[in-house]
Order: sequence, then C-alpha cells, then structure tokens
Amino acid sequence: MNALDNFLFGLYPYICLTVFLLGSLIRFDRDQYTWKSDSSQLLKAGQLRWGSNLFHIGILFLFFGHFAGLLTPHFVYERFVSAGDKQLMAMITGGIAGALGFIGVSLLLHRRLFEPRIRINSKTSDIVLLLLLWLQFALGLATIAVSANHMDGGLMMAFGEWAQHIVTLRPGAVEFLAGAGMLFKIHLFLGMSIFLIFPFTRLVHVWSGFAVVGYLVRPYQVVRARRLNVPAGHNQPRRPDAGV
Repeated sequence: MNALDNFLFGLYPYICLTVFLLGSLIRFDRDQYTWKSDSSQLLKAGQLRWGSNLFHIGILFLFFGHFAGLLTPHFVYERFVSAGDKQLMAMITGGIAGALGFIGVSLLLHRRLFEPRIRINSKTSDIVLLLLLWLQFALGLATIAVSANHMDGGLMMAFGEWAQHIVTLRPGAVEFLAGAGMLFKIHLFLGMSIFLIFPFTRLVHVWSGFAVVGYLVRPYQVVRARRLNVPAGHNQPRRPDAGV
C-alpha cells in the first residue's frame, strides 16, 4: 500500500468522523435555526414526493445494511450463513435498495436543476450534495457487477475487517484493502466524504430522526392553569353611552 492509500483509508476516516461529530455538535449549538431540511414541497410536489420517498427508502436501508454488514464480526453469524451467502444476500437486497435510491435521487436532482424556481432558491451545497449522492449510488450499483466475479465473500470480509479496525482504533486497517479494486476504493472514499460534508449541509436534519424516539418516550408535560386575581369590575365592558 502506498502513502496515498495510507492517508485515504488510514487517516482520512478519522478526519471525516471527527468533523462529522464535532461539526454537527457545533452547528446545533450555534445555528439551530439552520437545523432543518429546507423543504421546497410547494414546488413540483408530485416529483418531490416520488423522489423523496424512493431516496429515503433506498438510503436508509443501505445505511443500516452497510453499518451492520461492515461492523458485525464474522464469528457472530458464521454458524448461520457463510461469507459467500452473505455477499449474495447483500448484492440482491443492496441492489434493489440502491436502484430505488438512485431513481429517487435522480428525480430530486432533476427537479433541483431544471425547475427554475427551485434552482434559484437552491444553495450550492444542495446541488453538490445531490450530485455526490447520485454518484455514490451509481458507484454502489456498479460494484455489484464487479462483486459477481468473486462470490466467495473474501473481499467483503476484507472490507468488514477494515471498518472494524478503524472504529476500534486498531492498526493495520489499510492492509485489508490491498486486494480491492479502484472502483471499490472510490466508493469508500466518496462515502467517507459524505460524512465529512454532513454538518455543512441539510443532512444534519437526520439527527432529528433519532430525537423522535426520545420524543415518543418523553414524560408528559404537566400544565397547570394559572389563576389571576382580577379586581372586581376591572375590564368590564362599557356601555356605548358611557363617558370616557
């Protein structure tokens, strides 16, 4: 592995995670009024509805799928499913979710770029974010075809070892990517970069989704009526002929 690989897959993940966590915390502390998704649903609502629903279904499934697939140690599931079968399952389910997400983000990007009223009110970060997500979905779908050439699950296991070494701060993580092709490396790099720009985009509203759980289990708010001592005759209605 060369110096660039060591930086991109050994040091860059920690930079992205640090900016992701600290940046989100600082933005919440200093700019809470920007902690929102900036909805434009009043314009071309039909296309937004289809695009947003497909995008969210795809990206949420892929996020939790990648999270569990990469960070779950092999010994946890090796008695129930082999590495090859796990890879096949990931290719099928991930392919379906990736296709849905790709269609959704394509609709959102088309709407953002070619609807004049939306384009003029769009931030640069909105367009850059959608372009990155579109490219990431495309790369993810492209990796399925490459993965079909080696169905033993070995490369998928290597990605898992890399991710687990990164989050547990163990050395030697980069070595597990020695056999990965350029397409996979670009996919990994772009995925980490999305976490890097996360705090500076509308993606921060994702954190609010976790707050929904806390909202559901919150204690009831106790509201008591406050009685005011109003003097007798105060603020009584006056007759129309009463003097001023």
